[in-house]
Amino acid sequence: MGGDPAQLAPSADEGTRLAVLTIDDFTPCMGQAFRLAHEGRALELVLERADSTAVPATQGARAGFSLEFRGPHAPVLPQRICRLEHPALGVLEIFLVPLGREEGGVRYEAVFG
Repeated sequence: MGGDPAQLAPSADEGTRLAVLTIDDFTPCMGQAFRLAHEGRALELVLERADSTAVPATQGARAGFSLEFRGPHAPVLPQRICRLEHPALGVLEIFLVPLGREEGGVRYEAVFG
């Protein structure tokens, strides 16, 4: 995932594509890095968990799921929408919530309903 972090531009259909992604799209990416730009530098968040939630799929909607990422010890990103880039999934804008610092870094969660 080389390149300039400032060039992480969303595609025109990014919001639509994110709305149809399911846990099955993220499961093959477990253990892989997602890159994001923060204050002019590239950071990597590793996808560590992808879990189903109690929100069942309804007609025309996906089942709920959550993702957990681990990032570096610093900086701790605030709760916000982050633009993540992955080689297979492309550029995605995902709302991340910091869960806290741990020995291995900072954990972040994204929940999809």
